[in-house]
Amino acid sequence: MRELSLHILDLVENALTAGADRIAVRVEESTAADRLSIGVRDNGRGMPEEKIRHLEDPFVTTRKTRRVGLGLSLLAAAAKRCDGDLAVTTQPGRGTSVRADFRRSHIDLAPMGDIAATIGVVLSANPDVDFTYTHRVDEQHLTLNTRELNSELEGRALSDPTVLHHLTVAIRRSLKNLTSGTTNRSSPREGKYDKTDL
Repeated sequence: MRELSLHILDLVENALTAGADRIAVRVEESTAADRLSIGVRDNGRGMPEEKIRHLEDPFVTTRKTRRVGLGLSLLAAAAKRCDGDLAVTTQPGRGTSVRADFRRSHIDLAPMGDIAATIGVVLSANPDVDFTYTHRVDEQHLTLNTRELNSELEGRALSDPTVLHHLTVAIRRSLKNLTSGTTNRSSPREGKYDKTDL
């Protein structure tokens, strides 16, 4: 995959396929340690032991709709190519946690991509899922929590196209501020979005 956001989307889709109704995505970047990590945790059915033992084999999958499972094997390959690794922990009936680590300055590290659009797709297709997205760069961070957003929307649906548009714009602006190290009224340093962004 050409962008890390597509790996995130694949992991979230895996969680949804496993019946998760709570999904947390966390991206952490450290300039001092030269590391970037992507983590996705869910409360779905968990993964079979067979799949855990063969994470890097694209021909082992738990899906019934296709016979190959490229997602985790591609993510593992991408992480190892960038001096990193992939770790998966799972408990049957209690969920799965996937974490991919990369050397942040590695020449082969894929760009993050349009994470705001990725989140928009997830939220529009799954409005009833409790979804949390946290992105940290050194000491600054932003956090999006659909439970909090729903309480602030005053009756408007999170899947409403207008709400999703404004949310996507707010995420893009916050990520731009976060990665450039600048802050403003809706700064990710606060850890939340200002309701006026929506």
